[in-house]
Amino acid sequence: MANEKEGRMGEKIKVLIVDDSAVVRQTLNEILSSDPGIEVIGTAADPFIAAEKIKEGIPDVLTLDIEMPRMDGITFLKKIMSQHPIPVVICSSLTGQGSETALKAIESGAVEVIHKPHLGAKQFFEESKIHIVDVVKAASMAHVGRLNGRSLCRAEPKLTADAVLNKPAKSSMVETTERVVAIGASTGGTEALRVLLEAMPADCPGIAIVQHMPEHFTAAFAKRLDSLCTIEVKEAEDRDSILRGRALIAPGGRHMLVKRSGARYYVEIRNGPLVCRHRPSVDVLFRSAARYAGRNAVGVIMTGMGDDGAKGLLEMKEAGASTIAQDEESSVVFGMPGEAIKIGAADKVLPLRAIAENLILIAKNGLFGRVRRF
Repeated sequence: MANEKEGRMGEKIKVLIVDDSAVVRQTLNEILSSDPGIEVIGTAADPFIAAEKIKEGIPDVLTLDIEMPRMDGITFLKKIMSQHPIPVVICSSLTGQGSETALKAIESGAVEVIHKPHLGAKQFFEESKIHIVDVVKAASMAHVGRLNGRSLCRAEPKLTADAVLNKPAKSSMVETTERVVAIGASTGGTEALRVLLEAMPADCPGIAIVQHMPEHFTAAFAKRLDSLCTIEVKEAEDRDSILRGRALIAPGGRHMLVKRSGARYYVEIRNGPLVCRHRPSVDVLFRSAARYAGRNAVGVIMTGMGDDGAKGLLEMKEAGASTIAQDEESSVVFGMPGEAIKIGAADKVLPLRAIAENLILIAKNGLFGRVRRF
């Protein structure tokens, strides 16, 4: 029977289950093993046991509880993402939709969060079988990278930004005094964005952001940033204006495009297929910025797994925009910025804390669309 990894020489998605409950481990094992495209390669009662099993063989996906003996799941998740990034699905009774713990899990690098009830977990898992299998399969395609020299590239068709917005032959946008900063980030990006946005002054150019994050979490994330920053930060709504002193974050599960009407920039929120296996996609945001803002824009690609945004940043550069990539040392995962640098999409490669300063200087000196090093 065909499965989602037939394109990778018929390999199954290898899953490691980490949970201190024997009932949960057994139930998840049975559910995931029932799918012909998934192989459970092991279970672990706590992170220390899991770490030993990962040394024996790196899974494609890890399911992880939060409340466990010896080390909590969030701490273990952070260690995984800083040492050997693996797609992680959090499965915990502490992660109600939009909860502080769930948001912390996403911020720490989890691909998805499944909330399990305190009681009746076995029945819940059995009733949610299809959803759990789909979440694990989606997680297995969450990034393209290399771990310990082993390729994790998925062979399934990977749509480009063409699926949402055609690439223009040439940007014909007339220059305006209004500017746009387009930012893309993934794993490690929630903390990187906090550092960047906290440093932005109230009169900074309008900012449009795609941070890879599941549906229902971007609103809480934007609200938290808004409470910390001088500028306004909000989850974007369709036709929201991109204004000075405002940062708009694409809602999870939907693409966000930069559009222009006269001298006014605004965002369009749109449904559509996964692009670079993400929705929202950084490539979609960057392509729209190339088309509708051109040299009036700056593109910034930050820490994250995979290559979403690399081609889009190159399109922005070709349209006359200034482009910046976060450097390897300050990135949690150097996938996205590394790919952008590799194809020549970045004018500048900067440490995280220098990016905000650079953006402020570019805006202050009217250097949008020009390459200059500070």
